[in-house]
Amino acid sequence: MTETTQTIPAWHVSGDWFDTCRCDIPCPCSFAQPPTYGECDGVLAWHVREGHYGDVRLDGLNVLMVASFVGNVWAEHSDAYGAVFLDERADEQQREALQMIFGGQAGSWPQQMLTMFAGEMRGMDVAPIAFEADDDLGGWRVSVPGKVEASAVALTGPTTPEGARVQSTNLPGSETGPGQVATWGRTTVNRADAFGFRWDREGRSSKHITFDWTGPD
Repeated sequence: MTETTQTIPAWHVSGDWFDTCRCDIPCPCSFAQPPTYGECDGVLAWHVREGHYGDVRLDGLNVLMVASFVGNVWAEHSDAYGAVFLDERADEQQREALQMIFGGQAGSWPQQMLTMFAGEMRGMDVAPIAFEADDDLGGWRVSVPGKVEASAVALTGPTTPEGARVQSTNLPGSETGPGQVATWGRTTVNRADAFGFRWDREGRSSKHITFDWTGPD
């Protein structure tokens, strides 16, 4: 589906995003620094709590990406690759809308992020995506059966008040754009076997960040 800026309808999506990656806690990428081990790979998942693309409703739909890169993703980096899964529950119009928004063609933050990432896309598939984020942000999880599984629990420690969350505002490298709140976590599962991406690890960095985008500007 090809649209020009003039034909892209007004749209808005807001919801939950999280990642599970290779970096130590906390992930330096969120602070616009090079990743812990010089390169990073991981799972990125979006859940649209409320959204529309013109008259097409997007509430409750999910998008998942597996990706890797070398260097500082916000500065000089190379060998950037990604692949995307779209929610199988979406009908044709909804899938086209998700592709336009999350593929960066509809403007706003996704366009800025993907222009900066400048990675090679290895493919896209439609699949069942199960996404959950606890209401109290005690944990979050996503899965594509047989291909991707990622989960994390909120970061805590000996001086963290019970039920409190370790959070950051005004991150220098917020993956969902300025003005969002990040909640830090520890990965319990981070597994991928899809589009040539393969890893299986736990105990590394994860963060949940809200997103709220409006386009096409």
